[in-house]
Amino acid sequence: MMPAMIKDPFERLGLDREVLTVSQLNGRARVLLEDVFRSVWVEGEISNLARPASGHMYFTLKDSGAQVRCALFRQNATRVRQALRDGLAVRVRGKVSLFEGRGDYQLILDTVEPAGDGALRLAFEALKDKLGAEGLFSTERKKPLPAHPQRIGIITSPTGAVIRDIISVFGRRAPQVELNLIPTAVQGREAIAQIVRAIRLADSLGFDALILARGGGSLEDLWCFNEEAVARAVAACVTPIVSAVGHETDVSISDFVADVRAPTPSAAAELLAPDNSGLRQRLDGLQRRLLLRMQNRLTHDRLRLESLTRRLRHPGERLRQQAQRLDDLDMRLRRAFMLNLNQRRERLARLDARLAAQHPGRNLKLLNQRLDSLAERLPRAMREVLKDRRQRFRAQLQTLQVVSPLATLARGYSILLDEQGQAIRSAEQTRNGQRLTARLNEGELLVRVEDNHLTPVTLSLLD
Repeated sequence: MMPAMIKDPFERLGLDREVLTVSQLNGRARVLLEDVFRSVWVEGEISNLARPASGHMYFTLKDSGAQVRCALFRQNATRVRQALRDGLAVRVRGKVSLFEGRGDYQLILDTVEPAGDGALRLAFEALKDKLGAEGLFSTERKKPLPAHPQRIGIITSPTGAVIRDIISVFGRRAPQVELNLIPTAVQGREAIAQIVRAIRLADSLGFDALILARGGGSLEDLWCFNEEAVARAVAACVTPIVSAVGHETDVSISDFVADVRAPTPSAAAELLAPDNSGLRQRLDGLQRRLLLRMQNRLTHDRLRLESLTRRLRHPGERLRQQAQRLDDLDMRLRRAFMLNLNQRRERLARLDARLAAQHPGRNLKLLNQRLDSLAERLPRAMREVLKDRRQRFRAQLQTLQVVSPLATLARGYSILLDEQGQAIRSAEQTRNGQRLTARLNEGELLVRVEDNHLTPVTLSLLD
């Protein structure tokens, strides 16, 4: 699947900040193309195929409306199984790059396969995932091969080299083993049903083991062994079965479902026909397996190394990118510094204005002005208060004089006081012979009670 495109590739290139040379433009265009189109599949027809002495291949991939230049370097060209030629329809995988010397964009390929072959591989992977999810490839389902088989059924074509190779191996290593051929077609659409029937028939005949074999060929030639019906027939087989389809590099769905996979039909015969040099043969088998694993590991590591090599960037380029980023950060830092400095200056000006407003000299001046104003207002306020108090005093004095007992005394009345100075209000408060003090308006008289009349005497107001 194509990687997601970056959001703003032109911002990454910095085209709005500098003037580029042609070399710089081509270099950055190459980086942009390789970043966006890191791995794409393209289908088309080969034309203008060129094979220079370097071992690299160059050709044009075209369709009815357009074309693109392609480069297949030697380390990848050696892995292409089918001979390339003009007019061949292929499906290629690679990255989009740019040849900086000419400014031409091109595909740098790592995989080339026939167009039909690519569709079959997709179907192969889909069926492989489906059956694997069902557990048909699990090791728990695998049945061990018999150590000394007596009767073996061979499911293959009655013609061709495969059956002869198997018979030759058993004749050389284990001639006592009984071999039984269950003939079937091994190529074409009609072969699917025949292979299924042959497997079921062989499973019912009581063989010690079965060999499902076919010689090498293209993916289309071997496709009947990648059909779901054949795979399920192999999985349902009770008899241990060895799958030997194609050459060592060919892998089929039947190989995954079978109890044992043999790289070739001859190897399948050797697995079921151990001779006296069985230990030697076992070591040879382990060596072949080790070599196969090493080849697979080397292939995997080579692909990984090539992927890392494609992703590797020249240190100078990274230094240029970092220098550009450093310049950008420097400008941003300067702008941020100036902005911060201006903000600090504005704040300092505001604080200075506030400080000037709160200066002690200014406050003292204001307080002095207020003190002078209060000093002017104080005498006036005191005079007004004194005047008001005098007026209130005179009024209260007049009121006091009206209710004062002294005014009553001035009209000819007197106040009798006993020995304790208490006013006598009733005759009952006195006794005969008691001495009292009569206070007059002017002076006092000492008097003695001759008689206290409890019944009041009415005096005429006219007397």
